[in-house]
Amino acid sequence: MDRNFILAIALSMGVLLFWEMFVTGPQREAFEAAQKEAAAEAAKSDPGLASLEEEEALGGAEESVEEITVEDALENGDAGRVKIETETLMGSINLQGGRIDDLSLKKYRETLDPESPIIRLLSPRSVNESQYVQQGWRVNGRARESVAWRLIDGDTLTPSTPITLMREENGVRFEKTIAIDDQYMFTISQRVVNESSEPQRLAAFGLVTQNGVPSDLRNFMILHEGPVGMFGNSLYQRKYKKMQKVKTVELGGVDQGWVGVTSKNWLAAAIPPQGAVFKGRFAASGTAERPVFYSSYTLNPVELAPGEETTLTSYMFGGPKDVDLLQRYETKPDENNPKPYNLDIHDLDKAVDWGNFFFLTRPIFYLLNFFGDLTGNFGVAILLMTLVIKALMFPLANKGFESMAKMKKLQPEIEKLRTRYDDDKMKLQQEMMALYKKEKMNPLAGCVPILIQMPIFYALYKTLFVTIELRHEPFVAWIQDLSAPDPTTVFNLFGLIPYDPMSIPVIGAFLGIGVLPLLMGGAMWFQTKLNPPPPDPTQAQIFAMMPILFTFLFASFAAGLVLYWFWNTVLTIMQQYVIMKKNGVDIDWSERFSFLKGKTKPAADGK
Repeated sequence: MDRNFILAIALSMGVLLFWEMFVTGPQREAFEAAQKEAAAEAAKSDPGLASLEEEEALGGAEESVEEITVEDALENGDAGRVKIETETLMGSINLQGGRIDDLSLKKYRETLDPESPIIRLLSPRSVNESQYVQQGWRVNGRARESVAWRLIDGDTLTPSTPITLMREENGVRFEKTIAIDDQYMFTISQRVVNESSEPQRLAAFGLVTQNGVPSDLRNFMILHEGPVGMFGNSLYQRKYKKMQKVKTVELGGVDQGWVGVTSKNWLAAAIPPQGAVFKGRFAASGTAERPVFYSSYTLNPVELAPGEETTLTSYMFGGPKDVDLLQRYETKPDENNPKPYNLDIHDLDKAVDWGNFFFLTRPIFYLLNFFGDLTGNFGVAILLMTLVIKALMFPLANKGFESMAKMKKLQPEIEKLRTRYDDDKMKLQQEMMALYKKEKMNPLAGCVPILIQMPIFYALYKTLFVTIELRHEPFVAWIQDLSAPDPTTVFNLFGLIPYDPMSIPVIGAFLGIGVLPLLMGGAMWFQTKLNPPPPDPTQAQIFAMMPILFTFLFASFAAGLVLYWFWNTVLTIMQQYVIMKKNGVDIDWSERFSFLKGKTKPAADGK
């Protein structure tokens, strides 16, 4: 840390704002305008389908959400259920509506405790904060998917045993065969036979519904949680609060993509056939206390004459946002990469919120993931990744530290100028600039290391925050979850006192100062001693306080992020020390650390 730090932060924030205002913002506005125009054109040609009402898809008016348990909701179903059982999933399919509304992830638990509940992703409609997925057909502009289905083949959905459901309405027979792989992808093969004497107009749809705003919603600026979807090459996402204001967003005219609802680590997505043109719709209804959110797609309608039939294959994903897994589903199937994983699903991995600076977050994640797979320890992966980044940035950082070393070497001359022109600030600035020009140095070059470090720090912070790969991943000893803060705290003597200071209202979050934040703060304090001291006493006091402030600030950050900052600071100290010695700067440790100053013995007379 040095006195250029504040300037570096300001410049970094300026870059972020510039990018948002002049690049990302206009692109997003242009995309939304184009989508609204496309939806309006679709409404002119087919007003019934263009104004898809998700409440109709669920079979009528929205029912109230009762405060009942999942277990009670599962027992109250009239039409029955079909069990889901794989190595990764457990749950059931609701025959009332043929929707998937009961799904738990067997390999993921809520906490590090092996006895804690497994993660529940989907739950029945009558449960508060429920989420479920449904895929079916609108017939002549109407959908009656809440009617009961019959199980006609299979009894339990497993990777080796698909199940088939069937229902009939007004002479039209609907069949739905559901298969599942050994991970988290469902394949829904639908067949419709028009056995009536009248032509039928059909449009397939997929729907993901979220009842209520999740109680564990984090509301972080850098993390998207809520409706999300890919429409061609454009990612569209709206947070819950935004959707409650906007109400409805129509998106359409693309032939690749998907829709869904996402949280930090989990995704429920309805995926249309890739290559088939579809329209998307995000909507919010209900009341402020009990809102309901929808992400849906509707395919272009087809005409089905009497005696004709049509088939359709779509997909549904319900599971963790594991990047490797999501990208496997994006691969095109061929002889070397057959199904079930290689489904050619367009940009499914963009469900991970890479952000506007994806060109930084993605490479950092890939590097981190590579070292994590290589070593089997993501803490070690962070250390190795930091070394690689340091090596890549060494030439630029080297110039910055050389400038700082030269600045330190010039301090005696600068102090003389300050003494000489103390009453003439203009003349002082002119003489200082003349001195810099004479020595061929740029006083702002010292910002380079910080300017380089800030965007990388942001990208790493976002990567550690939004990706699931570090969730519940241990490092050493007491660090058992790199995605969570250091669990120790100095305010209870690292666990010796049976009291949790972080439970204190308001300030508790800043009192979890564990071993890693203390090490990081100590390293930052040591680094400040290598930098040229600010000439102004007030500035000197402020910068002396920065390590303390950052220790409190970083206490609530993920342990993996604090580990990176500590290790990066240690490497920076080593690099800066070598460069200072190389440039002839003598380091008087007693000058920097008062406790190292010894008592000077007076010389004896005559000696």
